[in-house]
Formats: sequence, C-alpha cells, structure tokens
Amino acid sequence: MTDQPRDSRLRVRPCALTGGRVRSSTELALETIVRVTPRGEDGASQQPTENREILELCADPTSIAEVSAHLSLPLGVARVLVGDLVTEGFLDSHANPASDEEGSRPDLRLLERVLDGLQAL
Repeated sequence: MTDQPRDSRLRVRPCALTGGRVRSSTELALETIVRVTPRGEDGASQQPTENREILELCADPTSIAEVSAHLSLPLGVARVLVGDLVTEGFLDSHANPASDEEGSRPDLRLLERVLDGLQAL
C-alpha cells in the first residue's frame, strides 16, 4: 500500500473509479469472501491504485464488506471493483451457500454481525 494515509490523498469521485458503472459483470453479495489468486499476485503491480490495494488486502480471505470498510470505499464501488478483479481472474470468490439458492435472502444474524463489524471500524 502507499505510505500516505488514505485521507490525505487526492480525492476521486467514486463513479470515476468504476468508470460510471454501478454493476460488475459478476454480481457478488457483500458477504462474499474473496482471495487473491497467483495471477493477482503477479499482476498487482500493474493495477491502478485501488485495485492494487484490494489485491494486497485480499492476500488473506476477506469479505467485500471488509474491503469496503478497510479501504474507505463505498460498498457499491467495492463490489464493482472486486467483481471486475474476479472476472479478470485476479481474485477467487466464495459465496455463502445460502445466498446461492434462488430467491434466498441473507441471514439476518449475518447482516447484523457485518453491520457490527463495520461500525467497530
């Protein structure tokens, strides 16, 4: 990661980070766990700053909600950037099995734990 604190860097509008897109070609739930692939490790240095930071953070399994919180990115932006990295093969994703079922909703307890964790940051 960079030596400068995130707050002191040039601020960029969230839509600029995603090219104005609000969806990625890969739809991922906020509790989806992602981890960097060997391709992601090798190609991280050629990525834009935000993607590089995501790849570095995801050296250990990390949820999309955690990526959003740790990098101070809006959740929608984190979803798009992570989805793009999954599509390009830089990240592997592992969704909650319950969220794979057609028409299912995330467990309320899970959402409460995620919210508690985000508020603790």
